[in-house]
Amino acid sequence: MTPSADAYALIKRHEGLRLHAYRDPVGTWTIGWGHTESVVRGQTISLHQAEALLAHDVGRAAQAVSRLVTVPLNQGMFDALTSFVFNLGEGRLADSTLLILLNGQNYAGAAREFGRWVKGTVDGRKVTLPGLVKRRTEERALFERWVKS
Repeated sequence: MTPSADAYALIKRHEGLRLHAYRDPVGTWTIGWGHTESVVRGQTISLHQAEALLAHDVGRAAQAVSRLVTVPLNQGMFDALTSFVFNLGEGRLADSTLLILLNGQNYAGAAREFGRWVKGTVDGRKVTLPGLVKRRTEERALFERWVKS
């Protein structure tokens, strides 16, 4: 499975585009559409480079979802999980109750888990970040669009 335009739109909406390196809310150097690997202070990139980095990062997130999830997914579920991994990393999904529930075919239970991933460490304290609340709400909605009660 590959990420659809919905996955890219969700990621772009929540990451925003910055062509100059900046620190995200938890202090990680970031550039482009949420790219964090090897970013340094003062770095600048072009829009073309930002798009290439996004495609690379989304591809890696999608590969992680494909590796970790052992049950059937449809496009909305895959897109939501790809955004989740793009934002939090493969390790967070790999060690999550969300994945345990999902791989146990408890799709509704897995959907409820998105809301637990809204905290970041700021100044050494775990705090709820409004941007993550909104992102997780949108990811869950995209995931649940396909879940039958």
